[in-house]
Amino acid sequence: MASEATNVSPSATHPSGLAQRYALALLELAKEKKAVDAIAGDLDRLQDLVARDAAFRAFLQDPRLDAASQQRGAFAILDRAKVGGDVRKLVGVLIANRRLAALPDVIAAFGGLLAEQRGQQTAEVATAHPLTDVQRTQLTARLTEAGYSNVKLVERLDPTLLGGLVVRLGSRLYDSSIKSKLQRLQYAMKGAA
Repeated sequence: MASEATNVSPSATHPSGLAQRYALALLELAKEKKAVDAIAGDLDRLQDLVARDAAFRAFLQDPRLDAASQQRGAFAILDRAKVGGDVRKLVGVLIANRRLAALPDVIAAFGGLLAEQRGQQTAEVATAHPLTDVQRTQLTARLTEAGYSNVKLVERLDPTLLGGLVVRLGSRLYDSSIKSKLQRLQYAMKGAA
């Protein structure tokens, strides 16, 4: 799984302050309404959609769309994914504040906050391509073998990795991406010249 472990700043595992604030507000609302599991389920479906649908990711990041276009498109997608209620309202607020591009970070931040509240360890997994269910199960098993119990995976796509994966768990970084392997090879070749 991992070729190298490195200490990193603990803040590297946390999404931006903006995403954290939206996620915290949603979590507080979910606890107040006693709907934490329902909202977490909606966010999981939405995260799965973000991970698997490149067109949806491009839509989220497109700055050319006005708020009305974003709202029509996003709400149509949410309806098809059967995501409603408070998550739909969150998306509406993000659109109104021109922050729809932050949605994946808000989802990740919510997952991290919820895992922390439930006593789970959060592993941020960056991959070039979406993980399959088998890969998720294998990764969780490998992390358990490495001594990390009760781990929740928070996935993020990073096409610049080319392949492999980067796992951040607490202050540890496990990097087995092709990008870092190529960088190490480049440095080694420079040193030999």
